[in-house]
Amino acid sequence: MRIAVLDDGVDQFKQIHRTMTALEHECHPYTEGKALLQAMRRQTFDLLILGWNLPDMKGPEVVATIRGDLNSRLPILFVADKPGEADMVEGLNAGADDFMARPARAGELEARVNALLRRSYPAQHETELIFGPYHFYPPSRVLKVRGVQVELKNREYELALFLFQNLGRLLSREHLHEAVWGLGIEALSRSLDTHISRLRTKLDLRPANGFLLLAIYGLGYRLETIDADALLLPGVVGAR
Repeated sequence: MRIAVLDDGVDQFKQIHRTMTALEHECHPYTEGKALLQAMRRQTFDLLILGWNLPDMKGPEVVATIRGDLNSRLPILFVADKPGEADMVEGLNAGADDFMARPARAGELEARVNALLRRSYPAQHETELIFGPYHFYPPSRVLKVRGVQVELKNREYELALFLFQNLGRLLSREHLHEAVWGLGIEALSRSLDTHISRLRTKLDLRPANGFLLLAIYGLGYRLETIDADALLLPGVVGAR
């Protein structure tokens, strides 16, 4: 998973980074709220861990902006110094999903992050995933379309699974790079686009099959569900 950490405390970030890296997550550090908010206009993350007092903004203000201006349902975990009941109420009312006290103990942090990810992305914890005619079997890395197995290379399968697991969600190019290749470098841009093109063809991702893979210029890709029946209505134009 791709996790953003917003905190100006070096020791705090090191502790969080060690714990998240041990869980095989990618950590991206930010020390100012405005820098994170600016990044979120062109990048996507799976979870945010943030502190309360920041150099330029307060934690609840950051959360309120993410929920309001950015209209994001990104799961958010506050890590604050000895939070009182009033702080917890303010943070949760701003839109945070959970709260814990600083310093972040590795065991508790791991448990809270895992719980948030399970609630936010339940499809990523199943042994069989069904999306219309597309059936994924993660343990055996098999994908069948209408009962017929599709031959995919490792990266193609990983990319297809990740897109379906995040159905309807805009995923930045950096996010896709890290999720599939384990890197966020721009050198992989052509490889990503090539894999996307192959998946469109191999999986026949078109409205008639209920799904459409969209390129969002300058940002990334989004796999959307399409009501194929609606395309048959008078006056509705669609690709079949």
